Amino acid sequence: VAPPQDLQITDPGLLGSLDIEWKPPLNVQTFNECTVKYKFEYRNTGDRDWKVIFTRKLKFRVGFDLSRTAEVKVQTLLEGRCTDDVEVQSDWIYATFQVPLQGRLESEVQNFHCVYHDWEYLKCTWQPGLLAPHGVHYGLYYWYEGLDHAVQCDDYIQDHGINIGCMLQNLSQAEYKDLSICVNGSAAATLLRPLYITLRLHNLAKPSPPKQLVVSMSASEELHVAWSPPDGETPPQCLEYEVQLAEDQGEAKAAWASVSTQMETALTISRANQSIPCVRVRGRTNIFCADEGFWSEWTQECFSVSRKEDKQLFILLPVILSLSSSLIIFMLIGQCKKRSPAGKPLHASVG
Repeated sequence: VAPPQDLQITDPGLLGSLDIEWKPPLNVQTFNECTVKYKFEYRNTGDRDWKVIFTRKLKFRVGFDLSRTAEVKVQTLLEGRCTDDVEVQSDWIYATFQVPLQGRLESEVQNFHCVYHDWEYLKCTWQPGLLAPHGVHYGLYYWYEGLDHAVQCDDYIQDHGINIGCMLQNLSQAEYKDLSICVNGSAAATLLRPLYITLRLHNLAKPSPPKQLVVSMSASEELHVAWSPPDGETPPQCLEYEVQLAEDQGEAKAAWASVSTQMETALTISRANQSIPCVRVRGRTNIFCADEGFWSEWTQECFSVSRKEDKQLFILLPVILSLSSSLIIFMLIGQCKKRSPAGKPLHASVG
């Protein structure tokens, strides 16, 4: 069987999503009794593995990192009565695509970093490139499936008049999709290298700290810790929590130890005959909703629960005070019986 024909790659201006198209092999009409399919593979130069798609279509749109060369290849697969039900494969045909990269690599922005706060807004920050001149102007553009064209950020973060970050709102439609971003720059008489990157919002999520942390001690010396999910749009079912305890060391820095990582919002810990620690909790997106994510900040409250011996002293103290009061009263009554109302000694009556 002959390979496909006329493999082409075109850039529709969607920051990395490229259109791949080919035509059927010349002799495809002669295989009426067989099924014609195509094996389509693609990757960026430098990637170890190819991504594979089996299809009967002749056109695909797939994402690439435009800072590297895009590589694609396609072959024909033929199987059916005309091949005695044995799959026959054609040779591969290849194509590549590379965006003309302007400027030196050192002019590209540095330390690009994004966090999806509370599943509500994306905050991306960067630093000017090493070769960026004074007065450089940066712009961030983004696209995801569902948008007609790439959109520019409309809420920049600035430092001394230079854009060093962007806040993106209303991205719920981009969750669990590829979010393509380009940060490019312009300066007088200088060409700057653009940065291309593809993100997944759920893998950048950072929730707020858990709230309403409550710590209590039961009569059986069990420590009960409970909290509520954080504010924000983070789905409660997508959260896991880490609980840490630290022994009270006064002004010394506490030595924290993790006692649990779980998806429930309550925990019981046996602490019999031990001092009761300070407790803190934090959360992040669990493995059922993301491949990775950022831990929230720790809860700020530090709870101190009385130790067992303190409780025993608290119970004994009223008893001791009560006995002392009774003893003093008896002593006073005894003194009063030894003296008359006028303060003189009492004399026994004579019969």
